[in-house]
Amino acid sequence: MRVPARIYATRKLLEAMDNGVIEQVTNVACLPGIVRYAYAMADAHWGYGFPIGGVAAFDVEKGVISPGGIGFDVNCGMRLIRTNLQYSEVKSKIKELVDLIFNLVPAGVGVKGPQNFAQGQMGDITSLGVKWCAEHGLAWDDDPAHVEEGGYIKGADISKVSRQAVSRGVSQFGTLGSGNHYLEIQVVDPARFFDPGLAKGFGIVHDDQVVVMIHCGSRGFGHQICTDYLRNFESNMRRYDIQVRDRDLACLPFDSKEAKDYYAAMVCAANFAFVNRQIIVNRVRDAFSKVFHRDAESLDMHLIYDVCHNIAKVERHRYEGFNGELLVHRKGATRSFGPGHPDIPAPYREVGQPVIIGGSMETGSYLLVGTQKAMEETFGSTAHGSGRTMSRTAAKREVRGAELQRKMLDRGIYVKAATMDGLAEEAGMAYKDISEVVETMDRAGISKKVVALRPVGNIKG
Repeated sequence: MRVPARIYATRKLLEAMDNGVIEQVTNVACLPGIVRYAYAMADAHWGYGFPIGGVAAFDVEKGVISPGGIGFDVNCGMRLIRTNLQYSEVKSKIKELVDLIFNLVPAGVGVKGPQNFAQGQMGDITSLGVKWCAEHGLAWDDDPAHVEEGGYIKGADISKVSRQAVSRGVSQFGTLGSGNHYLEIQVVDPARFFDPGLAKGFGIVHDDQVVVMIHCGSRGFGHQICTDYLRNFESNMRRYDIQVRDRDLACLPFDSKEAKDYYAAMVCAANFAFVNRQIIVNRVRDAFSKVFHRDAESLDMHLIYDVCHNIAKVERHRYEGFNGELLVHRKGATRSFGPGHPDIPAPYREVGQPVIIGGSMETGSYLLVGTQKAMEETFGSTAHGSGRTMSRTAAKREVRGAELQRKMLDRGIYVKAATMDGLAEEAGMAYKDISEVVETMDRAGISKKVVALRPVGNIKG
């Protein structure tokens, strides 16, 4: 190992982690150019190459970039939208809202989206992300500022993306996808309103306030880019005399031509994902406006924040007396920048970056805030969700989708799903206890709890 591995977990969470986490975080610690630690966050579980919940930073001159450290769903992430509605105003309309959004936001494998773009527009869209949306009437003026990196990461180059990837992606803007992706109507939990002062700064001004959470990524576009470059990386590692303990960790020097091409393509996918979530937000605003007979602005449907959790970015960090650029991989891990960081939107800069942690559709989610300690210990990173404890196949053996849907309705959660098998795969029992994951990161000082969010309506991809 070139550096030690560090796992953030309670004894209970550690015992619930599969052995693959230990093996994979060890493998990551052996990669060329890694600095300080290979990390596994409290939600870690086995993934492709890196563990999901994994973080690793690399020297930009001596280190590598690994598609397996980012994942096939490039810039899978979370977006949180506030409203000024209270649950008492929404409760009787949950079914109408969820049914309407289900019709407006296509969900499931391979579905096409509501927004028609030409392939010739893909270069501009994937270079400018949400900024492009704002310039074309597809975003509110303040939307880009409330997205990580201002809604687009610099360095995209569509010429590095295959025709097949462009063809798969051009019709998928505004779609939720499948797997663990979801769109959820949530209520601020009055019993777990941890920091009202911080919450107010994020636009959460009262308990029982209704918010909307979106979890999805770069769809077939990002998947195809990852697939294309993995083949390229695997065939070129020998030329750079790189050996890895797991071929799923295929990597190349970050300053190599092949790596620069991949990075430019990967950034296209990341910006695609920002746009995908933006178009979904537009449809959600339309749905609320129609159901409540008020325009979305009067419902105060502004973004709280949008964070990536499958990404590699060049960031400036301080470690071991060095203050310079590193390539930070976050695979199922969320940026958690502390107070004062210049990359945090001005309205939040004094308190820290909002951190959105998505739980299972049965157990709810959390809004946290980034900390200075995260900057010092984890290159400004924390967990991203619950983390699976059970495979999708095993979950389907334990529960039937229709039965789960009925039981959730009995508990006040109305769910629409693309398929009943897909619903069963995402049962709450298949995940770790989200509250324990969040509490672990809070006690470690890596991110601090603000509010818990309780699901009342869910669309499952």
